[in-house]
Amino acid sequence: MQRPLLILDLDETLAFATTEARPDLGVPDFRVGEFAVHRRPYLGEFLRTVASWYDLAVWSSASAPYVAGLVGRLFADGPALRFIWSSERCTRRYHPETQEYYWVKDLKKVKRAGFALERVLMIDDTPAKLERNYGNHLRVLPFEGQAGDVELRNLIPYLGFLRDVEDLRAVEKRDWRLRLPEPDG
Repeated sequence: MQRPLLILDLDETLAFATTEARPDLGVPDFRVGEFAVHRRPYLGEFLRTVASWYDLAVWSSASAPYVAGLVGRLFADGPALRFIWSSERCTRRYHPETQEYYWVKDLKKVKRAGFALERVLMIDDTPAKLERNYGNHLRVLPFEGQAGDVELRNLIPYLGFLRDVEDLRAVEKRDWRLRLPEPDG
């Protein structure tokens, strides 16, 4: 069975970036251009653990220079990435009711790159970005700088369970927090 691919979103998934002064968030972890960036708690532990189970990649709907800057800092001492994609790889869509444009991450592009979609999982805080591939989506709560956030820590055991699933699309993931494996003991 092919090693699964875990595609990670950046903003509000692995980190929170703002141009506004936010004293309530404390000192940012680093800066990328005009953005003050806060890493999501448990990011290092999360990346070290899941990299032993999954091939990792990044796909963000942000600009290429921003993504490169963020990845350079978040993954500086971390695992190698299979690919790093930015908004240039997204598909722009128009929502007629809200009359706004939004980005979609169409996993057909991942398939064309040689990955079997049944072994691809994408962690993102925005379901609309994976509207064409809900079965591959694992939604996390948006991270907006909260120091007590535990989403990545809680996600580790669930990803441990999913790593051996033959077709990741066939697993209901919307209520993953209720399906956390029982601790060994």
